Amino acid sequence: MAVTYELVKTCKQTGARAGIIHTPNGSFETPMFMPVGTLATVKAMSPEELKEIGAGIILSNTYHLFLRPGHDIVKEAGGLHKFMNWDQAILTDSGGFQVFSLSNLRKIKEEGVEFRSHLNGEKLFLSPEKATEIQNALGADIIMAFDECPPYPADYEYVKDSLERTTRWAKRCLDAHRNTDKQALFGIVQGGMYKDLRIESAKQLVDLDFPGYAIGGLSVGEEADIMYEVLEYTTPELPKDKARYLMGVGAPENLVEGVIRGIDMFDCVLPTRIARNGTVFTSKGKLVIRNAQYARDFQPIDSDCACYVCRNYTRAYIRHLIKCNEIFGMRLTTYHNLYYLINMMKQVRQAILEDRLGDFQKHFYAIRQ
Repeated sequence: MAVTYELVKTCKQTGARAGIIHTPNGSFETPMFMPVGTLATVKAMSPEELKEIGAGIILSNTYHLFLRPGHDIVKEAGGLHKFMNWDQAILTDSGGFQVFSLSNLRKIKEEGVEFRSHLNGEKLFLSPEKATEIQNALGADIIMAFDECPPYPADYEYVKDSLERTTRWAKRCLDAHRNTDKQALFGIVQGGMYKDLRIESAKQLVDLDFPGYAIGGLSVGEEADIMYEVLEYTTPELPKDKARYLMGVGAPENLVEGVIRGIDMFDCVLPTRIARNGTVFTSKGKLVIRNAQYARDFQPIDSDCACYVCRNYTRAYIRHLIKCNEIFGMRLTTYHNLYYLINMMKQVRQAILEDRLGDFQKHFYAIRQ
């Protein structure tokens, strides 16, 4: 297989796991948070800076790259790695979530989804085969099956029909997948917030023997406790010798809780999006640095953080930049937020290796405001 998971340690306190995921473009340690580079760039960050903070893998978006510049252009450039000058692992999502979020612009059929571009209203069609073809052209190490992400809340019968369609589409993605020696196709577990449907979806996909599995359809408006409950009965259905990826989750507390429930990989636009609006993560919780109280605050963002930003710049200066809409301010807050999450995951991994993740969890909450 192009991508394999190596289990290194299971925490005796929590059952969480530390591992290594091996890809054609390098290996990275898990648990890992993946920065999102929607349009073949992580907003405000260079590839060199991403390596500096320890991002072993980044995510790009099939739907957006399909619209611009087009997967044909990326393929002609030599694939995403060369196109964006990134020589480590890349994951592309299938575009399913983006298409299904266009609720007033799309129509679901068994063949695929008709939708209109959010850019210019052009009528387009995306099928399991097309989504796989696009991702084969983009050349990411890990690619995702085209799935249907049901809304929340949704009734039982709708979600049941949806997950069965997702399984049928997953089979079609496997049949359409090329480059199996260079790219690993992951299946996506759906089933909404219904225990029996989640378990059924997981079993159906495991029977198809994907090299890795994602859990989709969470962090879509439900309470965090519901998400944690779904993970508790879903992850045990997934193989222990393959990667587990929770899609679209990026709040620090959600990452800690996700790892405890058996997740290896996470992604989300949250840290970069809130950074551009002046909100940063700290060991004591979120801090809205654009607030007036920081105008004369000459401390670093987080005195417990060793990142480049916290070593060199003050809250007052960064607030000034953000208030003035200076690009550099957005770069600094983005750098810090991504460093914070990736470094936090390193600490989580170390706690797993030392069988003390339960203690880490208690301390994590105890010091937050």
